[in-house]
Amino acid sequence: MPAAPWQPSALTAEPLVQLVDKDGNRRVDDLSAPYEALASALDGDALRAFYRDMSLTRRFDEEATSLQRQGELALFTQSKGQEAAQIGSARAMRPQDWVFPAYREHGVLLVRGVPLRQELHLFRGIDHGGWDTEKHRVHLNTLVIGSHALHATGYAMGMSRDGLVGTGDPTKDEAVTVYFGDGATSQGDVSEAFNFAAVNQAPVVFFCQNNQWAISVPGDLQYRGPLSKRGEGFGVPGVRVDGNDALAVYAVTKTALDTARAGGGPTLIEAVTFRRGAHTTSDDPTRYRSEVEEKYWAERDPIDRIVALLKAEGAWSGSFAARVQEEGDEFADELRTYVRSLGRPDPMTMFDNVYATPHAINEGEREWMRQYEAGFKKGGSR
Repeated sequence: MPAAPWQPSALTAEPLVQLVDKDGNRRVDDLSAPYEALASALDGDALRAFYRDMSLTRRFDEEATSLQRQGELALFTQSKGQEAAQIGSARAMRPQDWVFPAYREHGVLLVRGVPLRQELHLFRGIDHGGWDTEKHRVHLNTLVIGSHALHATGYAMGMSRDGLVGTGDPTKDEAVTVYFGDGATSQGDVSEAFNFAAVNQAPVVFFCQNNQWAISVPGDLQYRGPLSKRGEGFGVPGVRVDGNDALAVYAVTKTALDTARAGGGPTLIEAVTFRRGAHTTSDDPTRYRSEVEEKYWAERDPIDRIVALLKAEGAWSGSFAARVQEEGDEFADELRTYVRSLGRPDPMTMFDNVYATPHAINEGEREWMRQYEAGFKKGGSR
């Protein structure tokens, strides 16, 4: 018997905060009304900055995917379709706030000033990946699903103990935002993080990008009921927001961060979005996803939505679009040149910086590798 045609699930229809609909029209209902003022305070320059960041994020995604297909990267995690969730939330932060990303938060890194070319070191296998975490207030990418929710919670608890929360000084009070996907909510680490954060009133915002798929497992096989309610049993209030609406994401995240910095404790945000690309470049979503589903979400594309809003409000011009396109072209050209210049690393460097201090197992493996490589110089074979 053939499978039934794809239709939006009941979970997709659950109420959420939305301030701009899929056609770029502003809207307000009882659920979104508390956030309207924050979104209305964004002027044309702010909205154009949202578009610019979202466009560059997608251009990075496209170029990195192409580089992987050309053999320049070993792997890449695509973020196409999730730009509003990332840019809207990152734009809500203050400079002193901290970010704990997973591995798909390219737009967040862009807003925080992380040179995205440095993120590609990890995907090319040049090194373990990294940037100046103190300068950008962005922790390193975490590939172990869900574990960084605990790291972020612990860091936030430290902020409280250091007197960096609830002082009333907007230049001093800090908060943490940790990003993870819907699949990560099935990990015990995330539940433990909710509990620790609630009990300790930690200034942390749990930002779940619900992109509908945990690799090839759909949401209705992962959970029952909105993920925004997942934290309530632990004492973490939740908000469900349209993750393709950059303004709504901004307003919801800013509210949650303001609460955290003031000492009001954690919030769980479920940003309902869609991963339009593959889970990684080693994945084939056509094996488990239908064209009907992809068309449904393409019609709700976050970049198309903010363009429609800018046009509706007279904040769009051909010259502005051309400038962003030119910036994107230059960015892509620099990215390609940089990645291709990286070359092949010395295999021995894989043992560097694994531990902060000498470690017997690591040193033993380094010595084994040294002898293995030396065998080729003596004419040995694999």
